Amino acid sequence: MVTLGELVMLLDLHRQGLSLSAIARRTGMDRSTIAKYVKCGLEPPRYGPRDPRPTVITPVEAYLRERIAAFPDPNGSRLLREIQERGYTGGYTALKDFLRTIRPATPQPFGRRFETPAGQPAQVDFAHFRTPFTDQPGAERIVWLFSLVLGHSRLMWARFVDRQDLATVLRCHIAAFEALGGAPAEILYDRMKTAVLGEVDERGIVYNAKLLDLAAHYGFVPKACKAYRAKTKVERPFRYVREDFFLGRAFRSLEDLNAQFRQWLDSVANPRRHATTGRIVVEHFAEEKPHLRARPAGPFNTVLTLDRRITRDGMVSVGGNLYSVPDGTRRRVVEVQALAGTIHILEDGELIAAHLVLEGRGQRRIAAGHRTAPAPVDSATPPGPPPPPVPPGSVVTPRPLAFYEAVGRRLAADGGVS
Repeated sequence: MVTLGELVMLLDLHRQGLSLSAIARRTGMDRSTIAKYVKCGLEPPRYGPRDPRPTVITPVEAYLRERIAAFPDPNGSRLLREIQERGYTGGYTALKDFLRTIRPATPQPFGRRFETPAGQPAQVDFAHFRTPFTDQPGAERIVWLFSLVLGHSRLMWARFVDRQDLATVLRCHIAAFEALGGAPAEILYDRMKTAVLGEVDERGIVYNAKLLDLAAHYGFVPKACKAYRAKTKVERPFRYVREDFFLGRAFRSLEDLNAQFRQWLDSVANPRRHATTGRIVVEHFAEEKPHLRARPAGPFNTVLTLDRRITRDGMVSVGGNLYSVPDGTRRRVVEVQALAGTIHILEDGELIAAHLVLEGRGQRRIAAGHRTAPAPVDSATPPGPPPPPVPPGSVVTPRPLAFYEAVGRRLAADGGVS
């Protein structure tokens, strides 16, 4: 291969009157090569296509082309068995590479954009973020952004949390419905484990029972997103949050992160003009709000029951945080009932402590009256607020099945009158 510089040199020597033999002696090139380039001048050389080299596919290429032309859909494993019976000695990868060149391309349909009715659908998802907190130097924290976006107005309610467990998901839903003044008729979920347990044959999608309880309480219908189907109304705002709010900021703690985020939502994100709808988001939401499901009169009090062991200093661990029990608690293992916003601790079926749920991890709460001895002067544990009032019927006392059978027999004997 002659480079452009060598070609210019050959032509220059030829213009000076040197013969082909003289140029060959000076450059070390063959006379026929020099003659070819002198004849062509500065025109780039033309190379013809090379003859294809035989490959392991070559002996069965005609058969494969015939099969694909007749039936484009048979999978590679089936074709591999067929050509192995005809003497093919190559591997599966070579077959796949060849099939990719001869299968007819399947045209991919364009995505279809549609606008949803007011108050009907919303989309819920989590996004993953990493950030250091200045109150905890030297460690990078993983936090998750729970986001609920109304499909009609694009209003976003979101909160940073440190876990994706079921109790957190329920609390975020309840807080979102309270902030919005109601619930949408339908919520679309990605296949996160706290919402969708799986798909069972012809019975369809199986949802988490506690999520179904929440849906029945607020009157919305959960719907699982199709696998690998993008939920652009909730996933695209995650990039917006990351670029417009998150990057380049410093946060003292999870509480400070959420405080700054709420201020950004109220002053930047929701008052903006949305690029797709062309409407101011908060103004558009004002029109959508009357179409939301009205909030129920009573609170959502589903119970997640756990057994927990009391630590040496009289604390119970729930969700990475510690909650106090009163001095004098006899049992070492107690029952914990985690509600959406409160923690109830029971001993022998009797409520002994009630705490508001702590956000984050590694925190402690000692309720007033739980410690008879005064706290040390240098104690860093803040006293907890008074326990929240316990509505009647919100504490579930476990009883054996024999108790209910006896009650049923007594009612049957009395003719249904107690």
